[in-house]
Amino acid sequence: MTTALDRHETPVPKHSAKDDGRWWALVVLALAQLMVVLDATIVNIALPTAQADLAFSDADRQWVVTAYALAFGSLLLLGGRLSDFVGRKRMFLIGLVGFALASALGGAAQNLELLIVARALQGAFGAALAPAALSLLSTTFTEPAERGKAFGIFGAISGAGGGMGLLLGGVLTEYASWRWCLYVNLVIAAIAVVGALVKLHDEPVQKHGKLDIAGTLTAVVGLVALVYGLANAETDGWTAGWTLGPIVVGVVVLIAFVLVERRVAGPLLPLRVVLDRNRGGSYASIAIAGAGMFGIFLFLTYYLTAVLGFTPVRTGLAFLPMLGGIMLTATTAGSILTPRIGPRPLVPLGALIAAAGMLWLTRLDLDSTYASGVLPGLIVVGLGLGLVFAPTQNAATSGVEHRDAGVASAMINTVQQIGGSIGTALLSSFAATAATDFAEGKTPTPTLAMEAQLASYHTVFWWSAGFFVLAAIVAAVLFRTGPLDVDPDAPPAMAH
Repeated sequence: MTTALDRHETPVPKHSAKDDGRWWALVVLALAQLMVVLDATIVNIALPTAQADLAFSDADRQWVVTAYALAFGSLLLLGGRLSDFVGRKRMFLIGLVGFALASALGGAAQNLELLIVARALQGAFGAALAPAALSLLSTTFTEPAERGKAFGIFGAISGAGGGMGLLLGGVLTEYASWRWCLYVNLVIAAIAVVGALVKLHDEPVQKHGKLDIAGTLTAVVGLVALVYGLANAETDGWTAGWTLGPIVVGVVVLIAFVLVERRVAGPLLPLRVVLDRNRGGSYASIAIAGAGMFGIFLFLTYYLTAVLGFTPVRTGLAFLPMLGGIMLTATTAGSILTPRIGPRPLVPLGALIAAAGMLWLTRLDLDSTYASGVLPGLIVVGLGLGLVFAPTQNAATSGVEHRDAGVASAMINTVQQIGGSIGTALLSSFAATAATDFAEGKTPTPTLAMEAQLASYHTVFWWSAGFFVLAAIVAAVLFRTGPLDVDPDAPPAMAH
């Protein structure tokens, strides 16, 4: 324990080379995070062209997406724990290089099988990279004000990366080749590797016990089964055996995982990490908001292309105002206010603002324009999401011991992945049902088909708004009032 006198006897220099190095480290970490987040949407834009080039079916197409989601979602906790065990910088570099090589393999693929293998490898190395990046950010920025700024920038990139992927994917697919949607990761990774070697600094690896094998197996099996079942729900429906079976298995095995973690000496996921109210609030909020986000990225993309007739590049450009809104609030209010007042007022407010933006989009019609119909809703959603992402990512790793920073960081990625999978499955199911109900008993015409599509989009936007309202309620209930906990392992001068 340190006293106030002890703390004030060691003042922190306002400016130093080390401080500058920390901000350069943020650039490197943000670049790596951008690569991982980009990949979630950039490949989706490239898929139709890749399908025509490699001649695979619509049924096979989903596996290009699912292979990545299965590997990434199921291995995140292991990747996070390994970064605590073997060193975060080391895992960061392994993840960067592996992700780049897997991207090169996918870009060079001449058949579907090799493309699926490459996507699975991308997911596996992404599961090593993402938690290492976030935990390095957490242990590098320990002073509350600087931490708020750093997480504001990092949160802005996390929230805006999906939209950037749509734009970059459209440009590369239209003017180069779908393969460059994968090759572009080589360029990003090369810059990040050089930056990491020069600017990233890690703490000495502490001695740990043995890896929790039982926890690892139950976590991987449970998450694979859950993500696989949810992926099948999108295509086969909720009552299909290949949907319900894996989901039930996943839930049961994950319950067994929790029981294992309560008893084992060195757990893969120490329950102290998730039982803290602020961290638990972060994980719950980001999972629910992640489910709602797919309403904007996936189904608004459908509206822009199918109804307004936008090209892939125009579709990507159309999302830029939303990205600007995310960056504005994440890097201003999200970064400045979080260290002072904590996430409890900010995250519910941001989620409600995002819900209002989604409600605006329910007014879209077949003759709506982008400027008057789509643009206002996009800006409002972006302003809200910026207030969700920056404070939740900050709170998810605040007050955690450095020995748990990797797995605490992995949890934020895991719940976002699971939330996104649930959101994709649920919203796709709701959209299909809404379109069928609208067209039932009516004479099929091209206009009716468009109106049925529009009805499905409206349904999704309403449900997405509901997800954001639920996220606001959960955040208001779970988060503690007041500033976030300081880093328990920070130097005494920073602990005030």
